[in-house]
Amino acid sequence: MFNYLRQRFTSHIRERSRRRARLVSKDGRCNIEFGNVEQSRFVFLIDIWTTILDLRWRYKMTIFISAFLGSWFLFGLLWYVVAYIHKDLPEFNPSINHTPCVENINGLTSAFLFSLETQVTIGYGFRCVTEQCATAIFLLIFQSILGVIINSFMCGAILAKISRSKNRAKTITFSKNAVISKRGGKLCLLIRVANLRKSLLIGSHIYGKLLKTTITPEGETIILDQVNIEFVVDAGNENLFFISPLTIYHIIDKNSPFFHMAAETILQQDFELVVFLDGTVEATSATCQVRTSYIPEEVLWGYRFAPIVSKTKEGKYRVDFQNFSKTVAVETPHCAFCLYNEKEAKAKEKKGYDNPGFVLEVSETSDTKM
Repeated sequence: MFNYLRQRFTSHIRERSRRRARLVSKDGRCNIEFGNVEQSRFVFLIDIWTTILDLRWRYKMTIFISAFLGSWFLFGLLWYVVAYIHKDLPEFNPSINHTPCVENINGLTSAFLFSLETQVTIGYGFRCVTEQCATAIFLLIFQSILGVIINSFMCGAILAKISRSKNRAKTITFSKNAVISKRGGKLCLLIRVANLRKSLLIGSHIYGKLLKTTITPEGETIILDQVNIEFVVDAGNENLFFISPLTIYHIIDKNSPFFHMAAETILQQDFELVVFLDGTVEATSATCQVRTSYIPEEVLWGYRFAPIVSKTKEGKYRVDFQNFSKTVAVETPHCAFCLYNEKEAKAKEKKGYDNPGFVLEVSETSDTKM
């Protein structure tokens, strides 16, 4: 019992470490960090728009609230300074004929409220600027212009964050596992992908990258070496009619990196298959990219996907997403090399002899002896 628990615990820790080491998570996030960057972080402030868009919502809302509260309080101090210099405050005991720069500013709190009313253009009508001093008029104009800039930038950043095309990518889903089985007489690696919205992705293109560690003939070790993986559907891999779930497949031929893998050895391999789907959102014309990845434990050899599309009595096509990632075991060669050897053996059997180098030739003569 103790050995069984220890084995389960060890396998669980090993699986967690491998899943943690993957470059691309199942939802498309990249697990990578940059260290010892010589370039100053000041460059991120130069591209402030992209920096703001890439921030998490909690940081973005903190900046959003701080920008407005900070500007209101800053200009509130300036309005208080104007009233203090012009001696409009009650502590100076202004005369009855005294005309203040701003009516009804009695302290820092009322100056903050006037700053708020000015920048957000509320205009309660209780506090207002008079023509007594040009400084107050200039400050009113400056705050109004700066307030419009802050409103435009922050509201635009919120709107752009909400409408980013990466949010559209969340309605594209891939199957939990990839499977390897025969398709059209060839050994293929198959993945299912679905569009959860009825709106199409225009000009969709799907492809893959196999990430692994390789050693060159010169002895150089390349970590995260990328190998192109071509995925196709029956109608090609470009301009997909993505109205229903599609099963994309990669043909495991002699040029495929999966050719030398077998059902018994695939779990011993160290690779990560990253699948990309690029397309243009039909509603906004913005391009988006969907990513996911598969490690050896998520590639099932000898399985195919269960049917998912059916036709109802009313003539409508129904997609049952309950079977989206469901797999069914099928008879499959345990390696691609065996499948090609089997085809060659069958082709030789049709010729009627086993050794093509040994053919008995019989010469016929037309001369006959009587």
